[in-house]
Amino acid sequence: MKYPLFAQVKLKIDLPEFNLKKGAIGTIVEFYDLPVGQGPGYSLEGLIPNDTVEVSESAISAIVQSSLFTPILR
Repeated sequence: MKYPLFAQVKLKIDLPEFNLKKGAIGTIVEFYDLPVGQGPGYSLEGLIPNDTVEVSESAISAIVQSSLFTPILR
């Protein structure tokens, strides 16, 4: 699945080299092709202050928006 730029995604795995845990949320700021056999890659912001984290597509998943929210009208 190719994710669009500026989509919010969450990590499917821990990234101990960055001290990041599964479930951390980041924003896609760049898409690029990795070497043959590794699939596409992404740069994520919002995980580490003032830096990006590069991950393979297999390391992230889409955040599903819930439609259960009902606004309270007064």
